[in-house]
Amino acid sequence: MQLNSKAVKMQLTLLAILLTGCCADIFMTNPKGSNNRLNENTNNRANGARLFDSQNNNKGGYNVGERGVEANNEDHTQQYQMEYYGSGPGREDKSHLVVEWAHQHGCGDNPKVRCNNVIQYMCMNQGSDQDYPAGNEESEEEGKKRANYMRDGTSTERQVHIQGLGRLDKSDEEYLARVAKAHAAITAEKGLQESFLWYDMCKYREANAGLFRADQTIEGDRKSNFDGKKYASSRKTRQNPGGARSGFECPEERDYYPYWQPTLQGPYDPKLQRTPWIDVAYLGETDNCDDIIKNSFNRHNKHRCVLVGARDYGKSITEEGCQAEGGKWVEFESYLEVLENVNSKEECKQFDAETKSSSVVWRPLRSDSDVERCIVKAPTPACQKAATTRNNHLGNVPDSPLHSTRFHMQLPYFPSGETKRCVLRVRYNITTGDYDPRNTFADVNGDSSPVTNDPTISLLKGEPLDVTLAINTAQFGRTFQDRSHIFKILPRSDDMAGKHLHNLNVRGQRGNIVQNFPSVEYDFVPDVLRMNSGDLVHIQWAGYNTNPAGRAGEGTDATDRSNFVLMAGDLDTSYPDIIDKAEFWKNVKSLTAPDASPKDIAVSLASAGYYCGHNAHKTCPAELSLSGNTREVLQGQLNNANASYSGHVLTVSGSGKYFYMCTRNNNFTNRSQKGTIIVVEKEDSS
Repeated sequence: MQLNSKAVKMQLTLLAILLTGCCADIFMTNPKGSNNRLNENTNNRANGARLFDSQNNNKGGYNVGERGVEANNEDHTQQYQMEYYGSGPGREDKSHLVVEWAHQHGCGDNPKVRCNNVIQYMCMNQGSDQDYPAGNEESEEEGKKRANYMRDGTSTERQVHIQGLGRLDKSDEEYLARVAKAHAAITAEKGLQESFLWYDMCKYREANAGLFRADQTIEGDRKSNFDGKKYASSRKTRQNPGGARSGFECPEERDYYPYWQPTLQGPYDPKLQRTPWIDVAYLGETDNCDDIIKNSFNRHNKHRCVLVGARDYGKSITEEGCQAEGGKWVEFESYLEVLENVNSKEECKQFDAETKSSSVVWRPLRSDSDVERCIVKAPTPACQKAATTRNNHLGNVPDSPLHSTRFHMQLPYFPSGETKRCVLRVRYNITTGDYDPRNTFADVNGDSSPVTNDPTISLLKGEPLDVTLAINTAQFGRTFQDRSHIFKILPRSDDMAGKHLHNLNVRGQRGNIVQNFPSVEYDFVPDVLRMNSGDLVHIQWAGYNTNPAGRAGEGTDATDRSNFVLMAGDLDTSYPDIIDKAEFWKNVKSLTAPDASPKDIAVSLASAGYYCGHNAHKTCPAELSLSGNTREVLQGQLNNANASYSGHVLTVSGSGKYFYMCTRNNNFTNRSQKGTIIVVEKEDSS
């Protein structure tokens, strides 16, 4: 997008809030949001700057999933990443994931606030086990992987960023030496989402001087290589005037949407290629949807200043400034992925004809290159009205049935068939009506600002009746966020083609509502699932063994456990049905274990995967089945079952209404982990 030098004339959606301190503000419950937690067994997270700036308080968030029965904080292979099957190429074979969250300060048709939510994700190729970065190898290749491979990590420490002294890297040799040193300082055990180079570009790029900053002063922190003048970089914003670093996130990109620079994380890597931030949805006021969609990087390529030399990124964010710097204003393509095995325009067109969810184009990745590639573009993001919630309340939206704020996300289709590792974020932007956030720019900064820090207001002219308002302009126009842990998107199998897939997950963690707050107790998401006969449902969950000690719950202290058992009655009952009697199992077939019988499926879900089936089958060794088990029997509260379970993808036929529960956590009958599946014949779905 072209920018003028005065202001970014676009729908900037950094919005505002009257707050003077951090509160519990947005927490994602599905996929489980980390709030920067990793594996802590404490009420508060260990490091609020580990990966990103949430602006939330230190309590809240969920630990990374674990595969086993015991806590393991040292071996990344024992972590469990949720595994979702992506959509297919056609219009019918969609995969839906319910993204669910709660935010504190209100939204939607709430007269006290103006608000929006922005949902985005970023993915890269999963690669092989050997592509996970090694902890201590000093080769250049391993250094690059440590600096780019997305991971949750096993340490709660933040990655180190190596910066230059004074002006940033006066020569190519100086730059390359610093990058080599930076790669060596990045360690495999620490988490990473944005790349090292992304933050390095942010730290060098100039801040957008056209933005409204109220009465906040942002000091220069860099000296230009081409004119020696001091300037403020884009690591400093009104919300973060000191330029505090959180992981390798760029503060300016975090605080503003749509962003005016490409969100590509670095040079294109054909093997472990990484997407930019992909826009899923904008949920807010809908009168600006045309501008939001037009300026989304999904649909609108962005430019950045490219210099000659090893460090090819310039400081300028305008074409005029870039030319003065001796650089070239280059347009970059956004992409969902690049099909490296497609070598002709004709072959690329064939992929485009088959892919209904997004376009596939044959063109260069950047305007200064003649090398054409087959590029899969991201779909158009959704733009919808935000759900209504009230202030100071992490509760439900007024809908039937009641549920937290949510969005039904269609998982992407990757034509390459590669497994992807991804992270999802939800940003929460909020303001009052004290100024127009869309049309307030730098010309009213300083003394002309419509809002100032802690102003004193006289309520009665000529009389000593003065009140002081609680306004902090660094937090007036405030963005909060939560992010998931790493999850995987798997390619569909052939027998999933043409079928609508629903994801059924478990939210929450061990503890009562007071111990958990602002997180939640156990429940299923969605707890009411409506599907057509012949649709697919993938039942899986992630839990861990590192909850704080002493929290309320059944079974071994500090552990999460869930299972899926059909109920003998309606939702107000508390007893399971006998497997042989439950009607649901007569109407299902597993696509992930095709030779499993209905009884095998029921046993595996009831035992949280401890028994892989009633009898042995291709994906179930005899000694791990119920009938041939050679281990200790399943403990009644699931204590010896694993914390996480990849479950089954089931096709459900016929019609009916089915009620199910978790036997362990449906505690005292009122701590309800129950759900409903409603299946209708397709012609009756209207």
